[in-house]
Amino acid sequence: MGHQRLKLGENGRISIPAAYRKELGLEPGDELILRVDEGELRITSAKLALERARRLIARYVPAEDDLAQSLIDDRRAEAARE
Repeated sequence: MGHQRLKLGENGRISIPAAYRKELGLEPGDELILRVDEGELRITSAKLALERARRLIARYVPAEDDLAQSLIDDRRAEAARE
């Protein structure tokens, strides 16, 4: 998608154009994450950030591994040694 110019409104508000909202699957009330990266404002949805994190973890942890249960087991083993 190309570039689009916006004007900063009162109180620092911007309006995300409909085509961008549609492409990103954004709906009113969705939580967004903003960050500054190399002088640019980056906006992503919390859903997309979570999906990215899951894909990243999936590269290193087999799907059949239960990380929560593994942590519980480790903590119980530590407590038993004390």
